[in-house]
Amino acid sequence: MNFQIKKLHNIPDMLKNISNPPKNLYYVGDPNLLNKRIVSIVGTRRPSNYTKDTTAKLAKALSNLGVYIVSGGAMGVDAIAHKNAFPNTIAVLANSLDFFYPMVNQKLLSDIYNKSLAISEYEKDFKARAYTFVQRNRLVVGLGECLIVTEADEGSGSLRSVEFALEQGKKIYVLPHRLDESKGTQKLLQSGLAEPIYDFNTFISQFGTIIKEKDEILDFCLNNPSLDDAINKFGMKIYEYELENKLIIKDLKVYVV
Repeated sequence: MNFQIKKLHNIPDMLKNISNPPKNLYYVGDPNLLNKRIVSIVGTRRPSNYTKDTTAKLAKALSNLGVYIVSGGAMGVDAIAHKNAFPNTIAVLANSLDFFYPMVNQKLLSDIYNKSLAISEYEKDFKARAYTFVQRNRLVVGLGECLIVTEADEGSGSLRSVEFALEQGKKIYVLPHRLDESKGTQKLLQSGLAEPIYDFNTFISQFGTIIKEKDEILDFCLNNPSLDDAINKFGMKIYEYELENKLIIKDLKVYVV
């Protein structure tokens, strides 16, 4: 490992007033990212396909607005959030920064070290223990202006993050799930401790103006070109867009939905 681990000279203000604030913080990457707008995303290590897809879209949409996603570097929801927000992401680790854990996330963590930011409160050669995952969670929550739990069963470690959010006065959001799924977040909704994210655009609008990405195919088809012209320019992508209900092909012409 050729990464330079440094000690943060000043503990960030948002971590000074949490219970049991860190005495020291070590980092690899760009510590200036701690001054960005940050949202915490956590969840199960074994997410459903729905949670995988929704977490990815949510992290990417927030990142596109310049919001940084902080999570715990673990498998499952953490890794999905980091990957889809990258490089706008911050990892808080439950071990020292001189080795990667879990190893399955080695490539992801290496990328974060190189182009984003990873932090830990543990000195060299410190391996993660059961209690350090809980300690890490208080920092993940402390760095964000709100907490999003995308999936968690009853007894999940992610619910410890919810306790930290409540202690710190942070707003908590969850995804809506089907009955008998993600029972931990369902209970948060029932008890009024969390708000559901029913609409991405409505939720994300509180962080800035949503800018739709430019789509060359849709822009071209706004003029209702012939099917031949559209296929000559974009090939089979025209039919893929039709299947995705972005385009309509009628009378050998192409129309945007």
